[in-house]
Amino acid sequence: MKLDKKNTIAVIIDIQERLFPVMAEKEAMLQNTKKMIGGLAVHEVPVMVTQQYTKGLGETLPELSGLIKDFSPIEKTVFSCYDEPDFISALEEKDRKNVVIAGIESHVCVLQTAIDLKDAGYNPIVVFDCVSSRKESDKALALERFRHEGIMVTGMESLLFELTRGAKEPGFKEISKIVK
Repeated sequence: MKLDKKNTIAVIIDIQERLFPVMAEKEAMLQNTKKMIGGLAVHEVPVMVTQQYTKGLGETLPELSGLIKDFSPIEKTVFSCYDEPDFISALEEKDRKNVVIAGIESHVCVLQTAIDLKDAGYNPIVVFDCVSSRKESDKALALERFRHEGIMVTGMESLLFELTRGAKEPGFKEISKIVK
């Protein structure tokens, strides 16, 4: 499956104030997610954001929310974003089949969302250097499950260059600067 920026949307799952501090490799994940959001903006790929029980877990990290045009998080208390009716409505409104996924935790909300999206006819793409769990072993377990479920896994840089398509395409120089 080739990724096309006109048929792609992204979702950032639950990268929140009280969850983020306990994640493994959190700083690398945060930097990669910031780069991914910047690159998606260059390609005009819409970005949706979810927040799990905001009252208890806090807001999306300001380092991310400040990068997202028209930031308006979708509140949820379910693990799979696809179990939240507001998420489904927002996704259907955009009418795009490729769903790029970043967020936490890899083995819970990210995994369940990816499986449900696939079952619903979408093409989930998990950006593995933009997801995390409290334990590295849980992230590794999630990777195995993604493979078992036939869900595409890629890296931030690979994703951005695939959406760019070539060195003569608009945005190539901006994307090159972002990933460095």
